[in-house]
Amino acid sequence: MTTCRGRFAPSPTGPLHIGSLVSALASWLDARAHRGTWLVRIEDIDGPRTVPGAAEDILDALTRFGMTADEPPVWQSRRMSLYQRAFERLQAAGLVYPCGCTRKEIADSLVQAHARHTTLAYPGTCRNGLNGKPARAWRLRVPDGDAAIVTFKDRWQGQQTQNLATEVGDFVLRRADDQWAYQLAVVVDDAEQGITHIVRGADLLDSTARQIYLQRCLGVVTPSYLHVPVVTNADGDKLSKQTGAAPLDTSKPLVALNEAARHLGLKLNDAAATSLDAFYTEATAAWSGRIKRQ
Repeated sequence: MTTCRGRFAPSPTGPLHIGSLVSALASWLDARAHRGTWLVRIEDIDGPRTVPGAAEDILDALTRFGMTADEPPVWQSRRMSLYQRAFERLQAAGLVYPCGCTRKEIADSLVQAHARHTTLAYPGTCRNGLNGKPARAWRLRVPDGDAAIVTFKDRWQGQQTQNLATEVGDFVLRRADDQWAYQLAVVVDDAEQGITHIVRGADLLDSTARQIYLQRCLGVVTPSYLHVPVVTNADGDKLSKQTGAAPLDTSKPLVALNEAARHLGLKLNDAAATSLDAFYTEATAAWSGRIKRQ
């Protein structure tokens, strides 16, 4: 019960909104319910999408909401050497290869595959060579057959199975713009930080099988996963900066925290609306009851 290490890993593309607060709260409660450590990692690996000052605003908002990391926050942009070393290990093992396909070429091939009622995964065009095209991205080679099937139990969503060969295909580790892909960075970071319990939004559920396979390739431990339902807007789309999510009002943290708790299905007593300490006492007890039933 004392070895749990959880984390909240926001992308600094804007201020916190209720959707991101739900993920932050769930990860914080899970760490506290396991009497563990809660970390914050700023996932600014995607430079073009990073908004200057957003990371600092997120950290300040978390503090105002009563969630302070147990260790100093880390920034992905300061950890490039870790990703490079992991990539070189995979490269030495013959697990990665250069890809010269443009997005249009991949999209066109997927449209053709769909018309033939075959797989929509990356078709492996560059698996055996670039055929004279310049290298753009680098992909991780996934196995064929039963070895491509990844099965895991999600603590909220239940049993999950994905066939990487037919549903995903060889996936990108280094993008055409020379940025490290999320899949590589998150796996390396979680392993290096000793993360044991990953709690995040269900929009990332589909990427979990890829991350588990990559963990196996790198020989690192696979954490426990829990994916909470995402907050949606009136049109049913995931709430995000792109779909009009409003920034949180940090002057009224209890209002937003209780809303986030309700989204997580936590039934709290009236005391949860009186102070941050009372809220977290009630919410942690409610979360502990939930995870005991899972």
